[in-house]
Amino acid sequence: MKRRGFTLIEILIVLAIIALLAALLLPVLSSVRAAGRSAACISNLRQLGQAMQQYTADNDHYPRGLDPADRYTPQMWAGNPDAGGDILTATPLLSEVMAPYIKSPQLWKCPSDTGFDVVDITGLPLDARPSCYEKFGMSYFYRTELTLLNLAEERLPRPAETNVLSDAAGAWHGAAITNGWNGKRYNMLFADGHVKNVDSDTSDRAWSTPVR
Repeated sequence: MKRRGFTLIEILIVLAIIALLAALLLPVLSSVRAAGRSAACISNLRQLGQAMQQYTADNDHYPRGLDPADRYTPQMWAGNPDAGGDILTATPLLSEVMAPYIKSPQLWKCPSDTGFDVVDITGLPLDARPSCYEKFGMSYFYRTELTLLNLAEERLPRPAETNVLSDAAGAWHGAAITNGWNGKRYNMLFADGHVKNVDSDTSDRAWSTPVR
């Protein structure tokens, strides 16, 4: 029997169907990968929170450390009496202080960390490329007032609303490029130990929650 091959039109139709299916599936796969990275980031923060609770239990205060924004954009603390003297130059980075309590330094790395050029919470320029972790050894920013005021969880008025650590950039888990500030999202560790993915408004409220 004589076999008939595919015609050019049939091949083009098949290719068009494959291209259409790929276009439909790629956003779904991308969303699944992003959710997986966010889940890994949340797990990191939860483990860091447990380590910080152990540190606090041992020392009766939160770790005395800084994040990269404190160290490399100290002007953010200008006029704040709690950050006077040489505290911002003499205090080590939080990742260094916590090293004895952390099993792996990789816990400080958010899987979605692609770096940034401007600090979200202050608008000050900071070169965190190719990633914040690669540049500074940590992807997370610290509620440094906990260090400056020598606080512990039991002395906080609203621990469930007080942030301790959070993603350094809201674009890593949000859509800030297309939606601006309101599109940013942060994985955030709170003082009572719970971790949550929050929007920019919730992040602002957490940073504004009084710690004394």
